[in-house]
Amino acid sequence: MVNMISVEGQDKGKIVVYGLSTCGWCSKTKKFLDEQGLSYSFVDVDLLSGADSKEVQKEVQRWNSRISFPTTVVNDKVVIIGYNTQKMLEAIG
Repeated sequence: MVNMISVEGQDKGKIVVYGLSTCGWCSKTKKFLDEQGLSYSFVDVDLLSGADSKEVQKEVQRWNSRISFPTTVVNDKVVIIGYNTQKMLEAIG
């Protein structure tokens, strides 16, 4: 499994953000989670290579067939595609 970067904060369940290092909406998603004081993990898919890149792209595709970013997965149940603070707040309760 690819090493994700963990951000410390209040635990509201498992939150994983798949993004790109150059994506403004991805940065806004992480900033929103930071502002909410939540713990989450993220990976910048474009910074991976080889087998790691393929593994993460498969994982993203499992949640989002278009493989677009950001793709945020909450508790392995809810997927939020794009930057949508309302859906994120609903998913984390």
